[in-house]
Amino acid sequence: MSEEKTNPRYRKILATARKLFWKHGLKRVTVEEICSEAGVSKMTFYKFFPNKIELAKTVYSIEVDTGIEKFREIMSNNDTPAEEKMEQVLFLKSEGTMNISREFLDDFYNNPELGLSGWVEKKNREAWQEMIGDFQKAQNNGWFRADFKPEGFLYMVKKISEMVTDENLLRLYETPQEAIMELSRFFTYGIMPRSEKVAGGKSGDMT
Repeated sequence: MSEEKTNPRYRKILATARKLFWKHGLKRVTVEEICSEAGVSKMTFYKFFPNKIELAKTVYSIEVDTGIEKFREIMSNNDTPAEEKMEQVLFLKSEGTMNISREFLDDFYNNPELGLSGWVEKKNREAWQEMIGDFQKAQNNGWFRADFKPEGFLYMVKKISEMVTDENLLRLYETPQEAIMELSRFFTYGIMPRSEKVAGGKSGDMT
């Protein structure tokens, strides 16, 4: 790990930016606000990041890379049944989307002024390619059915993920996270009630 990444001020800027971006989106948050809340000077900020867009890319990249690392830990555990693996993946998704605002979704996926949508799509596509390999390994180990196509699965997940910026859908839920998790649960389990909740060992339907 580079000296820059271990610098406490660098890490503070990243943590502060993540919190503010998740809550307010990117456009509304200024460098001044990030510096003020992080307790650093603008000089320090520009020592690490040339501008707010590059900071946003770094924050997003770390989030994706951390998610992939945790996903691999789940998929590589040979003692965990396939159903429980999917429960853990859903929980991981829930953690990653916690406190995401509509402004965040709009700025990162739809706002042409910021020019992040193409970069985000490329980053996500790279992540999907890595995850396909992990799904294939799990499939070879018998954790998923033999005719399951990881490429098709992840393509459909990508299309479903695009729905989280649909205002008509978001209006049906109190928070974007609720919409994201509903889509994730629907895609994983359908709409049928489940007789047992694997995660945490608690019984009861998961809807």
